[in-house]
Amino acid sequence: MSIMDRSRRLPTGDEISEINRTHLIDTPLQPADLLFMFGTREDVAQRVDTAAKLWRRGYFRWSIVSGGVTAGSEQSECTIIKAAMAAAGIPADRILEEHRALNTGENVILSLPIIDAALGLQNIRSVICLGNTWTARRYPMTLHRHWPEVEKMLLTVDSFATPRALWHTDPEFRRRVLHEWDKIEPYKAKGFIAEWPKALLP
Repeated sequence: MSIMDRSRRLPTGDEISEINRTHLIDTPLQPADLLFMFGTREDVAQRVDTAAKLWRRGYFRWSIVSGGVTAGSEQSECTIIKAAMAAAGIPADRILEEHRALNTGENVILSLPIIDAALGLQNIRSVICLGNTWTARRYPMTLHRHWPEVEKMLLTVDSFATPRALWHTDPEFRRRVLHEWDKIEPYKAKGFIAEWPKALLP
């Protein structure tokens, strides 16, 4: 069964528990040097609103938005999201831009040189990863593979009416979560991502 087919399955109770415990996590937040906004076409408004609230509360000093041009749009995800963030009150000169990435790995790989040129990687000690609920832990796992030194925090959002812990009861929420969950072990084996956080290790 392919990953696409497997994402239509009904998970077992044990699998639901494991996903809730290890994948669909948010971490405690503290003020960070950088907010890493992963590109998306889903729930942009929710993500931008969350970023604006974090900015107003002093939770980051700089941000980078990473995302290229996707099918059906002439503008990059970065262009769309940065404009929305600026409109929400985050100073545009505090938002770094990456316009080529087409997947989570590229989000990180293509953003690191931009961060380094603008701020110096050595000057960034903590990062908040902000993305979609269903991708969850894979954001900081990808960042950890390429930038292990920095402290990582995770905050995710979605527009589903279904509570996060009941994701398995909503067919579309379930499909998205399982599709991402099924990538974790193969991606670790291929070296695309690294285990994170340490607290989840045996």
